[in-house]
Amino acid sequence: MYLFWVTLFRSYTFTLSRTLTVEFCYLIFITADYYLLHHFLIPRYLVKKKYALFSFALIALIAVSAWLRTLLAIQMNLSVFHATPLPAFQTVLVNSVINISLWVLVITVIKMFADRTQALRQMESLEKERIKNELDYLKAQINPHALFNSINTVYGHIDKTNPMARKILLQFSELLRYQLYDCSADKVDLTSEIEYIKNYVSFQRLRKEDSLTVSLQVEPPEAGLKIAPLLLVVPIENAFKFVSSYSDKENKICIRLCTKGTALHCQVSNTIECPQASPLEKSSGIGIANLKRRLELLYPGKFEYRIHADNDFYEINLNIDLV
Repeated sequence: MYLFWVTLFRSYTFTLSRTLTVEFCYLIFITADYYLLHHFLIPRYLVKKKYALFSFALIALIAVSAWLRTLLAIQMNLSVFHATPLPAFQTVLVNSVINISLWVLVITVIKMFADRTQALRQMESLEKERIKNELDYLKAQINPHALFNSINTVYGHIDKTNPMARKILLQFSELLRYQLYDCSADKVDLTSEIEYIKNYVSFQRLRKEDSLTVSLQVEPPEAGLKIAPLLLVVPIENAFKFVSSYSDKENKICIRLCTKGTALHCQVSNTIECPQASPLEKSSGIGIANLKRRLELLYPGKFEYRIHADNDFYEINLNIDLV
């Protein structure tokens, strides 16, 4: 009796081990089919709406996997477990096709459901962010109106016998208006940007001493050219910020803007007092760093930015292909 139960247990264990081992082969082919489906077939065919090719490729994938799985299962039964009689090839093949197709379908549906749930959450988050940004933008529009009303009030209280103060306030108002309203678009007309530069230089001239000489040379730009707003003003602002203030020597800023075809050339130079300390070393350099980053994002591979400094001058040359 003892031998009977031992023999029965060993037979059951062997059968169970053989069954689990052979059935485990499914996992290999199901996993391979899943990854090929999601990382190759769906992106290359289904997403691009090549439905016929996708269907053909999917059927071929499952057929090849089922055929390979059938060969492996029969070979394991024959060589490893020495099972007799062997199951019919057609029976194993049909079972392999059904099981692989079913499990791949189930896993794919679960994955698609999880992806869709995640996508819906992301869309909901983006929608909330969009609404918040729109509300912030609408609130931000209220402040400029109040600011311009305040400027008009100040302008009205400036004595007419003080034309210089009235002129400065008007120029400041125009600069502010351009930054708040005209710069809301991704790109503006180059002529508008140049007009802003002229107003900015004129405004800065009023703030500086008479000992400063400012040369602004602007050639009429090619018609129809557009540029990202407030790019050119950064090196000009740096020049006014770091220009020398000698009492016995010339203090000078030279600005030159010209276009050739679709290429824009901007050259800004200024006298400096301390050649050992460049403008970027004397300040945090946020403006210039911001300018370079904007150029990299807006005009990748289409700009050239060069700096030259000697004992007396600091010069920036900026070339941009605006197309």
